[in-house]
Amino acid sequence: MIYEKKLKKKVITNDISSLIYHVPLIIWSFIVIVPILLLVFASFKTNAQYAHSTVITPPDSFLNFKNYYKTLVEGRILKGLKNSFILIIFGAGLNVLISATTAYCLHRFDFFLKKYIMALFVASAIIPNVLLQVIIYKIMFMLKLTGTFGAPILLYATPSIIQIWIYIQFLEKIPPALDESAMIDGASYFRVFIQIIFPLLAPATATVLITQSVFIYSDMFTQYLYCSSERLQTATTALMTFSGTFSGSFNIMAAGCVAVMVPTLVLFLFFKRFIFAGLTVGAVKE
Repeated sequence: MIYEKKLKKKVITNDISSLIYHVPLIIWSFIVIVPILLLVFASFKTNAQYAHSTVITPPDSFLNFKNYYKTLVEGRILKGLKNSFILIIFGAGLNVLISATTAYCLHRFDFFLKKYIMALFVASAIIPNVLLQVIIYKIMFMLKLTGTFGAPILLYATPSIIQIWIYIQFLEKIPPALDESAMIDGASYFRVFIQIIFPLLAPATATVLITQSVFIYSDMFTQYLYCSSERLQTATTALMTFSGTFSGSFNIMAAGCVAVMVPTLVLFLFFKRFIFAGLTVGAVKE
């Protein structure tokens, strides 16, 4: 009987501890999910319904897509999505290639100034990017890339220390003997990397590709600075001008926000396991 009371008391204590442990997570989930839910509600409301209802009131129908039509067609969000995907394909694709080759060289070879190059990558992550925008803009202007997709693609293709670190953590799992055996058979360094090493880095490539794609998709500063013309508007810059055009119709602006948000949400839900695998590799030593 005494044992059962102690066991019951222990179970209750564990339940309370578990509840306290999960309270911050529940609060944070509530803070994140509720605004998105209210935004979705507003995107399906008509002007009359939005004016005479509270923000927490669901719409009369979730089949009212007139706001989305105005958003995608009249607001040029659809064209902006196309331009955003162009930046993602070229910017993220080049970033993956450059990050992988840089990490391979830094991990596999010993050469002059190797430590200083790594230090420069770390320093670039410490210095706020906005402080360098004046000189970067001047360089892009000298290269005649301002007002084109060339400037943002070149900036997005630049690898960061986080992306290089992800690749290096995967390279730690690939023994150098694999490179040496391929070179004994007559393979060059380029062929070793392309045909052997790079395919084995698929999880890291997926992680870098997804995170960089989400960053490019949501980056407004760079795209507004170099692609401000109507022809080059991306999803984020088009949404900014769209909000000014329909500033008095919050339900239409809400539909624009939801339309821009959906691609990244779908991308994350489908590939989240690759993101977690890439970010946690090397965290536990075998």
